[in-house]
Amino acid sequence: MAPRAGTFERYQLMEILNYITSEVHKGFSPLFNPKISADWKASALSNLGKKFDWLSGFLGSKTFLMGTTFTVADAYLFTVLRWSERVGVDLGKWPALTAYRARVAQRPTVQEALKAEGLTK
Repeated sequence: MAPRAGTFERYQLMEILNYITSEVHKGFSPLFNPKISADWKASALSNLGKKFDWLSGFLGSKTFLMGTTFTVADAYLFTVLRWSERVGVDLGKWPALTAYRARVAQRPTVQEALKAEGLTK
């Protein structure tokens, strides 16, 4: 689920993994706080929207983040994007992300994992 160590592709994977963890994952954190103020929530949503804008551009028309190969970064981003439902973030403004999430969700192993975790029927 990752390119061979020492290759340029491995460094590209590390770059997108770091973006997901430091920008997107972290951007969701305030939204899980039930005591968040309306102003803080609006700010968090605005900042997260900027991250989604960037991700949409990065993904473009690629099948997966690294092109045609599913990697650990896709598993991570899929998980984080699923949080949008839980915290009330509408991904409709980002059709590339919506299509990506649907595409990843259709993978048989993803379906198996979601079912095993009780996240789908």
